[in-house]
Amino acid sequence: MLATLVKVVKHKLNNAKYSRQCNFTKVQSAFVRWPKWTACLMECTLKQWTPKANRPVILTFHDVGLNHKSCFETLFNHEDMHEIVRHLPVCHVEAPGQHEEATTLPTAYTYPTMDQLSEVLPSVLNHFEVNSIIGVGVGAGAYILARFALNHPDLVDGLVLININPNAESLMDTVANKITDWTLTLPDRVITHLFGKDEIQANHDLVSTYHHYITTTMNQSNVSQFLRSYNNRNALEIERPVPGGNVNVKTLLCSSLLVVGDSSPAVEAVVDCNSKLNPTKTTLLKMADCGGLPQVVQPAKVIEALKYFIQGMGYLSSASMTRLRSRTTSSCSNMSVDGSRGRAHTNERRRTHSHGTEERRGRAHTDVSMESISTISQNVSNMAELAC
Repeated sequence: MLATLVKVVKHKLNNAKYSRQCNFTKVQSAFVRWPKWTACLMECTLKQWTPKANRPVILTFHDVGLNHKSCFETLFNHEDMHEIVRHLPVCHVEAPGQHEEATTLPTAYTYPTMDQLSEVLPSVLNHFEVNSIIGVGVGAGAYILARFALNHPDLVDGLVLININPNAESLMDTVANKITDWTLTLPDRVITHLFGKDEIQANHDLVSTYHHYITTTMNQSNVSQFLRSYNNRNALEIERPVPGGNVNVKTLLCSSLLVVGDSSPAVEAVVDCNSKLNPTKTTLLKMADCGGLPQVVQPAKVIEALKYFIQGMGYLSSASMTRLRSRTTSSCSNMSVDGSRGRAHTNERRRTHSHGTEERRGRAHTDVSMESISTISQNVSNMAELAC
């Protein structure tokens, strides 16, 4: 799986900028090491950048034990992603010391907290003269982007949050982490964070590939510090606004797509996060036959959801969605569908009506198929001014 990832050609140009080419299109990339604290280097790769005031940048943030290559290149190198990257530039951000073959951070260095990492992003956007983003984050990266959106809602148009956990570690989680620290190696601890028990037992090739990658490519000391920082995160303290009640509670103001595999260890956390967000701006996509890395295992289906999500915000024309619509019917049968909203046998008109009715009721969970996302994107397009 990882053998198909693009080989990065490193060029040392000045002290800050690098260039490389991607296998899906020949474009230049900017590679910046962003200092925020002493010895803290935050690496950013920006591709296809032509400043447009009315266009956001897709900004990604990876999970623990990964970097932008191992976390996202399967997704962004997929042929179905071409239509998106032709319209929107992509910026990959990496936490300090998480790039391949990174040197060990100094012993006197204090690794930044999740909150501190989120506060670096405004400086990154300012450096690249970016006005707004559509964030795509996985695990720890999803948490960081959500925190960023809470503190800087004017800079975020939308969020795609994969495996997000909005809660702080419980006492039981803390005890369990202490035990695993004593009994498991770091790669094994990261694997249990990324994959569920069933997936670890059933998908040996994928798990062993990532285990080998973490062991041989990532700096173990740096990964350990990033994992510790994530485990010590604060709760996002978000709350769903209640119609007729307190509508000024703290929550994400932008359109949000929550994604999780049905065998991911983050399922319960993602569903809990969905219950705390505004149902009129949030969609939960639970993917069947999928584990902890849906963007790697089922990239085409994640891209389908992403395209409809971005189109719903008005950034992709309907013409660019033609090929996607032609394949939606064959792929949606593999997706989880909420029975209370009608399964695959309901027609599109009833599905649209059901979606609108449940939003008015303030649904607790939004578990949808690809066809449902198509309907949602059309509804959101009619309310584009509501997107932050």
